[in-house]
Amino acid sequence: MKQDVSHKGRIVRITPQTTTVAIEQHAACGQCHAAGLCGMADVTEKAVQVPTNPYASYGVGDEVEVVLKASMGMKAVWLGYFLPLVVLLGVILGLVALGVAEVPAGLSGIGAVAVYYLLLWLFRNRLKKEYVFTIKG
Repeated sequence: MKQDVSHKGRIVRITPQTTTVAIEQHAACGQCHAAGLCGMADVTEKAVQVPTNPYASYGVGDEVEVVLKASMGMKAVWLGYFLPLVVLLGVILGLVALGVAEVPAGLSGIGAVAVYYLLLWLFRNRLKKEYVFTIKG
C-alpha cells in the first residue's frame, strides 16, 4: 500500500484561490543531536500553494498537514531523475556506438540533459496543474 507524502507546515497566507503553507525542510544532519555543535545543520523553508477550500475553518498561523498523493511523488522521481539518466546514457552510448569520441559524446549527453530540463521548465505550468497538494483535515 502506497503512503501519501505529507509535511507539517504553517499557513502564511490565504486568498480566495490559493492558501500558502510554509513547510520547514531539514537537511539530513538537521535532526542530529550534534548539529548545533558542528554548524552544518541546514534548515530551509519552502512555500507550497494549495487550492483554498472555501468551507475550511483554518486561518493564517494555523499548523496544518499538507499532503501529495504517492503516485505524484513517484512521477516526480521519474521526471526528475530516471528519465534524465536514460537521456544521458542513451545519447552517450549511442554516439560512442556511432564512433564519436568519448569527450564529445559525454558533452553531448550533458547537453541533451540540459535540453531535457529546459523542456521540463517550459512545461512547468502544465506540470503544476498535475501536482496538487491538499490540506489534510
